[in-house]
Amino acid sequence: MNQMNDKEFFWIRKPKFWDFSDDVLTMTTEPNTDLWQRTYYGFQVDNAPVFLMKTTEPYFSLVVKTEYESKRRFDQCGIAVYLDSDNWIKASVEYENEQYQRLGSVVTNHGYSDWATTDIDASIKAMWYRLSRRESDYCLEYSFDGNCFKQMRILHLFQGAKQIQFGFYACSPENSSFKATFRNIQISECKWEAHK
Repeated sequence: MNQMNDKEFFWIRKPKFWDFSDDVLTMTTEPNTDLWQRTYYGFQVDNAPVFLMKTTEPYFSLVVKTEYESKRRFDQCGIAVYLDSDNWIKASVEYENEQYQRLGSVVTNHGYSDWATTDIDASIKAMWYRLSRRESDYCLEYSFDGNCFKQMRILHLFQGAKQIQFGFYACSPENSSFKATFRNIQISECKWEAHK
């Protein structure tokens, strides 16, 4: 499962400007795009572009390096598991202001989203992610250098035990647009070891 094949990928809500060649994906976000369901804010938004592939493999890891030119509040770029509008995961860096941005993750089960974050410096414009799957349980990790990965969270997707769709996304919830790049994409055997 470690060979990338551009014919295996497909878009949900294809952006106007994008390219996928030599295993590098670039896309330009469009204004007023986001993924969120209900919790606290009350609104439901499901219009962000997501570049996905399908798998029934119950144990694997995805690694990617993201680079982003975000500049306006809530601009975000990262990885996703997207089953449908009510069941998905995303992990990304979300721009807040010139001082800090939020490295965070959202898990949406049965139409309700949560949000777990930690603040990082606004000057950081690249982040590595590792998504690992063990059946319907998932581990999200991040890294500044692609070598030392740190855990963001362990989670469960209630609808995530069989075939899933996973990949990359970027969006601009406010009136903004920026370029996002995804490179060094690797799919491998599961790096998240079984609990002993």
